[in-house]
Amino acid sequence: MENLIYNELRLRGMSVDVGVVVKHEKDANGVSVRKQYEVDFVCNQGSQRYYIQSALHLPSEEKREQEVRSLKGINDSFKKFVITDDLISRYQDDDGITYMNIYEFLLNEDCL
Repeated sequence: MENLIYNELRLRGMSVDVGVVVKHEKDANGVSVRKQYEVDFVCNQGSQRYYIQSALHLPSEEKREQEVRSLKGINDSFKKFVITDDLISRYQDDDGITYMNIYEFLLNEDCL
């Protein structure tokens, strides 16, 4: 699915990179630990930037949290998306992250 998303983004004229978000978290002992989380796609087109996570399925709240952890660590106002193969209607959560189905993404050039 990531290949489909990448190829579609390139066809739409975007430059596409992989991103890394560094967060400092405390472990069970209270010691600060540096962790890196990957953003699947950081897309740039002119002055626009989009952050996209690809998730084949989001069967549970734990899996959803795992997928959006890196997006929540980005502190700018550019749009953030999770694209999944699950049959869902497009929606936006309280953190401003938009969830959409892969078919909507592929069939609608204006979905971002």
